[in-house]
Amino acid sequence: MLLQQRLQEKKYAYQVVNSSISGDTTSNGLNRLPAMLQQYHPQITIIELGGNDGLRGLPLNVIKQNVASMISLAKKAGSKVLLLGVRLPPNYGPQYTQLFRQLFVNLAKEESVNLVPLFLNHVDDNPQLMQVDGIHPKEEAQVILLNNVWPILEKLISDK
Repeated sequence: MLLQQRLQEKKYAYQVVNSSISGDTTSNGLNRLPAMLQQYHPQITIIELGGNDGLRGLPLNVIKQNVASMISLAKKAGSKVLLLGVRLPPNYGPQYTQLFRQLFVNLAKEESVNLVPLFLNHVDDNPQLMQVDGIHPKEEAQVILLNNVWPILEKLISDK
């Protein structure tokens, strides 16, 4: 796992637990999060959910409420939160895609959490880095994704 390798290289004593499940929605994540927080007691929780909700055209207020609830649960468990924003393909219409993208920015401000506004930056706009579905990144994109997250994550790690 690239993040675990980066942490070890930088001599940060953190263990990465990836509890993501392909196809997950914010509702799925919200349902699983309390048990994960109780089991692992994370110092930092990275939330990267909402894309599948958006692809299904779910109401933005539902997505926002679910993500806000996850942020609240993580904070109550004593964990710092890093929110990763994603964007939707343009075929969902300019209004929905813009409001969807803004949802993450607004949540980060409202909940006072750190944000990587475009987790897939330099990836989702490059067909060579995306799988055939045009939605999921290929393995070779993983280093770019880590580099998108790393500056803000390292700041969270350093702010003990």
